[in-house]
Amino acid sequence: MKIFKPVYIFPLMVMALITGISGGWIRLGFMGMPLPGTAGSHGLLMVGGFLGTLISLERSMVMKNKVWLTVPLMSGVSVPFVIGGWSTVGISMVLLASMGLVAIMYFQTLRHQLPQDYVMALGAVTWMLGNFTYMYTGFMAMATGWWMAFLLFTILGERLELSKFLPTPQWAKKTLFWLIGFFFMGLLIPFHGWGSSILGTTLILMALWLLHYDMARIASRKADQFKYIGVGLRTGYIWLALNGAVLVLMEHHAFYYDLYLHTFFLGFVFSMIWAHAPVILPMVLHLKLTPYHPILWLGWLVFQLSLAGRVVSSFMEEYAYRQLFGVINGWSILGMFALMAIVSFIKYWHISFKKKTGPQPKQMSRL
Repeated sequence: MKIFKPVYIFPLMVMALITGISGGWIRLGFMGMPLPGTAGSHGLLMVGGFLGTLISLERSMVMKNKVWLTVPLMSGVSVPFVIGGWSTVGISMVLLASMGLVAIMYFQTLRHQLPQDYVMALGAVTWMLGNFTYMYTGFMAMATGWWMAFLLFTILGERLELSKFLPTPQWAKKTLFWLIGFFFMGLLIPFHGWGSSILGTTLILMALWLLHYDMARIASRKADQFKYIGVGLRTGYIWLALNGAVLVLMEHHAFYYDLYLHTFFLGFVFSMIWAHAPVILPMVLHLKLTPYHPILWLGWLVFQLSLAGRVVSSFMEEYAYRQLFGVINGWSILGMFALMAIVSFIKYWHISFKKKTGPQPKQMSRL
């Protein structure tokens, strides 16, 4: 496994992202990039092919035996099968990958036995349950709640891990764990009964908890990269609260399902990705630099405003503007990753150039 490097999985993630966005555009009625086989598998490509691969890669890299890299490889390789028409093979590979992630988290919890590791392990289990549900029923909406729990619990576990040195009261920590338990219970109750109300109320309370106790509150007061991360995280928590409000209050709205999905997967999850990217991407790609530059604020702002436009258009049932802002939002996602790639390339080139030319002699100051 020394020959195989994590960076080799990255093109599969890019493929999943591009095809997933293409499928989302087709579902909006925009045929600017009509890749076949993507519209019906939009959710599977984004959650299984892209996000599942990213999270599995992140967790497998901390394992001593690099054979665990086959877990993200499996979910990444599922993408060509999904878009090629072999969806049964694709979902089977994603299911096996989620089982592999459960195994990874099992060994990691044995090693550390910390609350945040148990939360992330529960997230891996919910991903597996969601994949099994989709494979068994063939109905993606049945798996959506479990996939949401996978991402929610993974993010919560990571935030708890990063905030463990903050002086958080014990009662507050216990409250968050109770909220996680209530959210899981809401998944077991029929969605169109009390389930959606329990899930939504829990998400609102989780968002308020994170806004008050997460270290993003401190980071947002600092400058440069710390501010970018802190503001990005807190914006994501606001999207999470909005997602909870949609679940509680808008069940009878015409675009309820659209609002329910995209305030979470785009608003919350991608806000977390933009905030964590300066830390996660160097680790995944083995870069000795950060892809952060102030220009990322521009891409971040376009993403947030276009998503807000899409959500407002959906709420107002403005079909044309919903499509327009949805297309812009898709391009903003691709643009953000392109910006980070350009920043990383320029920084890498600058570092390499300095190494080749060596230190420049200091000019003597004139007397």
